[in-house]
Amino acid sequence: MQKLKVCELFAGVGGFRLGLEHTDHYKVVWSNQWEPSTKTQHASKVYEARFGSESHSNQNIEEVPTSEIPDHDLLVGGFPCQDYSVATSLKNSKGLLGKKGVLWWSIHRILSEKKNKPKYLFLENVDRLLKSPSNQRGRDFALMLRSLSDLGYAVEWRVINAAEYGMPQRRRRVFFLAYHKSTPLFKTIQKTGATDWLLTDGTIATTFPVGETVENVQHFALDKDLVSISEYFNAKKGLSPFQNTGMCLNGNVTTFKTAPSFDGPKTVLADILEKKAVNPDLFIDDTELEKWTYLKGAKKEIRKTVAGFEYHYSEGSMVFPDALDQPSRTIITGEGGKSPSRFKHVVQTSKGLRRLSPVELERLNMFPDNHTQLEGIPDAKRAFFMGNALVVGIVERIGSTLFRKHSKIEEPL
Repeated sequence: MQKLKVCELFAGVGGFRLGLEHTDHYKVVWSNQWEPSTKTQHASKVYEARFGSESHSNQNIEEVPTSEIPDHDLLVGGFPCQDYSVATSLKNSKGLLGKKGVLWWSIHRILSEKKNKPKYLFLENVDRLLKSPSNQRGRDFALMLRSLSDLGYAVEWRVINAAEYGMPQRRRRVFFLAYHKSTPLFKTIQKTGATDWLLTDGTIATTFPVGETVENVQHFALDKDLVSISEYFNAKKGLSPFQNTGMCLNGNVTTFKTAPSFDGPKTVLADILEKKAVNPDLFIDDTELEKWTYLKGAKKEIRKTVAGFEYHYSEGSMVFPDALDQPSRTIITGEGGKSPSRFKHVVQTSKGLRRLSPVELERLNMFPDNHTQLEGIPDAKRAFFMGNALVVGIVERIGSTLFRKHSKIEEPL
């Protein structure tokens, strides 16, 4: 069967592409990566080095005309978590005026302007998205769901912690899939119903099973006016109504809390450590050990602000060194560099305590070894890439299930 054509936005170093193309069911026909805050476009350079420069754009997506983006079946991307508030409606237009630089509206604009809309969307974000902003919990996600609903998409989402399904890193992210109303899968969702789709029959549920018991079940309709959602959604400042699992179909939301159901093999931190010698710079010097121990330890102390105000500060201890018989903690963007840090990973080896190598960080996100290795790119930048990346195994598995469901329905035998 013909491969599905993919457009990859906010591509980073290509995590979505790696996962999807590894299934052999997808072909990326256009990609975009632009880092606004840096002069040298390191991530885009890595992307081009691995996948070629053809059909790759290193330009601010807000300035790329939709006409330059080829038609595609699947739009993917890990877009930044920002403030998605709507400033005002545009006259004589179906568009909306969000704040400049808020990249969700670039996705919205492409979907709005494409005559042949993509059949599916596959997006990723930090799970904080479900409860942002703090003064109107869930408003940003409500805006996204309503705008996608208006564009003809049914949306399912799930917060997935990679380690809970046997992968090597405790990395919790929200993944969501959207199905256009023109697809047979959209009609299947309508027939199946939100609850059965989310618990057993759906793309994510088939890939990453959950238990039968659910909590905090909520059903509600989203306001049809985006400006009203922007101004009034959850204005009473309660908890976000969006749980870790849910669906929005025709503006109606069903959401509840699920727990993972997995008893397969598990990868732990020890499994991904390099067997060969690593860069000596990764080892912690004895003179620095006291600083590391302090930063990783529990604290109860009085601190002073710049203005001289004294306050009580406390925090719990971190496991130090990191447990080798467990999946790793979440990789952060500041993982590189020699300076002592509370959050960097440190492992005990036969030769002493050391930080993780760039290859080990790549393995924790299930990237190929040395995917980010390129002349002129320091190890700290490679670590930064992995702090921003997603776990490739999640994309590969969901992508494989999506294609299977798509082909079974689109071209029945």
